[in-house]
Amino acid sequence: MNNEQPKTPTNRTPNRFNNGPRTFNNSRNQNFRPRPAVMQTRLLNNSISPAHSTASPIKTVSNTTIKPLANSATLHPTPYNSSSLRLSEPNGLQPALSSQPHRIVLGKGARKHPEMVKHIAGARMNVVRKESRGSGGGRRSGPAKPFVQTSGEVIPPLAADSVRIIPLGGVEEIGRNMTAVEYGNDIIVIDIGFQFRDENTPGIDYILPNTKYLEERREKIRAVLVTHGHLDHIGGIPYIMPRIGNPPIYTRLLTSVLILKRQEEFPSVEKLDIKVVEKDEAITIGKLRVKFFAVTHTIPDAMGVIIETPYGSIVHTGDLKLDHVDGIPVAEEEAEYARAFPETKNPVAGKTPTNVLLLMADSTNVENPGFSIPEKVVHKNIEEIIKNVKGRLIIATFSSLLERLLKIIDFAEKYGKKVVVEGRSMKSNLEICKHLGLLKAKEETMISTDDMDNYPPDRIIILATGAQGDEFAAMMRMSNKTHAKIKITPRDTIMLSSSVIPGNERAVQKLKDNLSRQGAKIIHYRIADVHSSGHANRDETAWIHRKIHPKFFIPVHGYHYMLRVHGDIAKEANGLREEDVVIPDNSSIIEIQNGGAKIVKLKEKAASGLVLVDGFSVGDVQDVVIRDRQMLAQDGIFIIFGIINISNGKLKKSPDIISRGFVYLRESQDLLHEVRILIKDTIEKSTRGQNPINVDFVKDNITDAVSKFLLTKTAKRPMVIPVILTI
Repeated sequence: MNNEQPKTPTNRTPNRFNNGPRTFNNSRNQNFRPRPAVMQTRLLNNSISPAHSTASPIKTVSNTTIKPLANSATLHPTPYNSSSLRLSEPNGLQPALSSQPHRIVLGKGARKHPEMVKHIAGARMNVVRKESRGSGGGRRSGPAKPFVQTSGEVIPPLAADSVRIIPLGGVEEIGRNMTAVEYGNDIIVIDIGFQFRDENTPGIDYILPNTKYLEERREKIRAVLVTHGHLDHIGGIPYIMPRIGNPPIYTRLLTSVLILKRQEEFPSVEKLDIKVVEKDEAITIGKLRVKFFAVTHTIPDAMGVIIETPYGSIVHTGDLKLDHVDGIPVAEEEAEYARAFPETKNPVAGKTPTNVLLLMADSTNVENPGFSIPEKVVHKNIEEIIKNVKGRLIIATFSSLLERLLKIIDFAEKYGKKVVVEGRSMKSNLEICKHLGLLKAKEETMISTDDMDNYPPDRIIILATGAQGDEFAAMMRMSNKTHAKIKITPRDTIMLSSSVIPGNERAVQKLKDNLSRQGAKIIHYRIADVHSSGHANRDETAWIHRKIHPKFFIPVHGYHYMLRVHGDIAKEANGLREEDVVIPDNSSIIEIQNGGAKIVKLKEKAASGLVLVDGFSVGDVQDVVIRDRQMLAQDGIFIIFGIINISNGKLKKSPDIISRGFVYLRESQDLLHEVRILIKDTIEKSTRGQNPINVDFVKDNITDAVSKFLLTKTAKRPMVIPVILTI
């Protein structure tokens, strides 16, 4: 979510408006830890079946694969030999496309050339005709294991003249973006993301949106619309789709491939029903008409969503920024917004000129003034560094910034340099680019780490993961001198082509310190324009608001303060009143009532308890578990082993004590001696007059007495666990 898709003058990587070869990514965080799975790449010759459409099915065509071409709004066939698609790459790139028989339906791009349709990642593909009905008929229901409910209230039924919007995640944090739009008997879900753990959830893998509201109404869910392929928008799909009935997913082509790639890590999950759409397409889902529009972001095929209701359109932008030159949006941006949101000279009373009832828009960077740095400026600066650097160049960035990675490879080939790729996720994503025809470098440009010594250092460029200081990423292993094949030298130049994600400041500083100790020169975004965010700054956001011109506004994708700032921008841009802007919390129930006359936030909320992925467990981890982990991390554990003589209630011998993360026992013998005396006295007092002995009562007394004593002596509160046996 940290870069845009720029407009370029060449046809190698055109911008997202002309649907040429496009780069894409699926992660902004390198600390993503997928479930173990064997990753294979092969295309399966499954049968092509008709879409949910009145159109007749297309015929099966052999020996073609979908390959986007430059400066083309359509897809064209490229012959292939299916037996040659098992990969064994000398440069170490790992296969990444799924071999699972998910079902993909191609949209408008394929409709123009139905003869070229073929299987991607083993999916069955169908053609969706324009205005085809995608109400979800025939979808398969996955296993619905219920979440543990921790919150939620009795929610009033939706009135016939109202539209209900529920942000299930992404409005109190960065991540787990998910929004539900409900009208009549239809629910449309926008994005299903996850959030990485924070300091309040130690030991947790991911945090998911709470979907109990949807689980209880799964028969009304008609579709999931996915705006783009970042993990905070697609990461929750394997966990949540089976729980909400596995409705069809509508998204653009590259996003669909990224979703399938992630599904490889969950082989037991029910197969997805994916329908590929394009930016100028209109479809019918249930009784609602849905259209799409292209937006600029760090990942190609990013799109916004327009859901048409009888009272006006509901617009969700997804993550976005603007492609611009010195603060002036390029012509393609102007044209796309004019196409998606045409203004009428004589709007109907009570409606805006664009007939947009509600806008939901990205709030991530609204605090930053002006316009963000265009990606083409970043490309120009990186090219100059590659051209003029003396010695070896190591570039660390997000594996998700594939447009930038492909540009770096192009520049390396232009100046006669070789590229080494280090990092599993980066290799995997580049392999996807290669299969889609986006990676056009000569085979000899990409080399393995074993071949580096065959070239002088000034001809080597290393692309590595770990710019955020991730513990096990390639860049951190180089800085710690634990990388098996790459050692940092004083002649090396390190470029950190990424910003610092909040919370990673210390890890990044440690990374820079370790690299500096080895004499390397470091270039980063604070001293050179080698990185650009993928989210709109304040002035860009105001421009977007003026173009879309909504009647009501709900800010999404950000912390509460960001949403407040975004609300103020909406009021300034279009003169919205205070009551026209609703600042939501996760699971807030917001309704546009009385046929679009007013917007209100109900006092009732949908279930909002944390849903956590903890190892193989998915659901509601009890608060006591989280508190125990926090206590162990802060003050450690103090375990007492004692044996009580059941006949007289006294200790058979001095109790054993084990401590971890509290005090160093060898240097705390006096403290331990006092604790043992306290334990002996507490046991004797607790067992006096008892026959038989109540062991639980004794353990509780030991816990209380020892905890108070240790707090008095050390000002720490370790977790005290007595283990008592009776003989």
